[in-house]
Amino acid sequence: MRIVYLGTPDFAVEPLVKLLENNYNVVGVITNKDKPVGRKQVLTPPPVKQVALERGLQVFQYDKIRVEGVEDLKSLKPDLLITCAFGQILSKEIIDIAPLGVINIHASILPKYRGASPIHYAILNGETETGITIMKTDEGIDTGDIIYQEKLQILQNETCGSLFLRLSKLGAETLIKVLPSIIDKSAKFVKQDDEKATLTKIIRKEMAKIDWQNSAINIVNQVRAFNPAPVAFATYLDMPFKVFEAKVSELKGKAGTVLKADGELVIGCADKSVSLLKVQKAGGKPLEIKEFLRGNKFVVGEEFK
Repeated sequence: MRIVYLGTPDFAVEPLVKLLENNYNVVGVITNKDKPVGRKQVLTPPPVKQVALERGLQVFQYDKIRVEGVEDLKSLKPDLLITCAFGQILSKEIIDIAPLGVINIHASILPKYRGASPIHYAILNGETETGITIMKTDEGIDTGDIIYQEKLQILQNETCGSLFLRLSKLGAETLIKVLPSIIDKSAKFVKQDDEKATLTKIIRKEMAKIDWQNSAINIVNQVRAFNPAPVAFATYLDMPFKVFEAKVSELKGKAGTVLKADGELVIGCADKSVSLLKVQKAGGKPLEIKEFLRGNKFVVGEEFK
């Protein structure tokens, strides 16, 4: 059994490692190209590439696999392709290369939350449950048949970063559980109900700007969903800062107005209010709110932008 693995970010590392630990024959790893990272724009390899090279695997990198990678993929003669957070849409030509086709590890209970950002959107929308879907890839965006699903409870106040880690581990475990039935062709395939489908968009920085006209719970969910990246942010007078943690407060007042700034920083919103718990000023480091308020003055009644 010759397997080619396609994945890019941290989320895709655990399933690759699990395949190797269970002695599956991974004959090649395909990932996106190295990208500049940070203020100094240091050219950095994707996490999957780093792990693959450490394990002595052959690595291929493409900006567009459907244009650049078809012949390389054919030369590997795979029986099965496995994708996980790969970030590129596969053409029918690629899907048809392996006799067993392509299976994907997706971080939601499909058909809900198809697309690029299912974990972010589950938290943004206040879901209490999510999970992993092992599915057969077709030419659409997460529209293929469902092979197996494993549910996971979203913890109260859980951030996107924490949920990413738990779902990555669950994805790896679920893949290993299901893979034998895919290989021996005993797996059952269930079509998705397209009428119940939702499609998530790519997360962009501007989506993390806090709108104080929103409800308190929606703002708190926004803070959770964008931690650790791109991080929710707001501006007080001329001071922009990031918000890493927040909770709903029962104080009421005008939306966007400072309601309390003594040992606690509470901002009014559409219904109740939001108490900011951990913030970071530009050029500073993340601080608990009491420490932050020692060096930054907020005036009750002043409005946020």
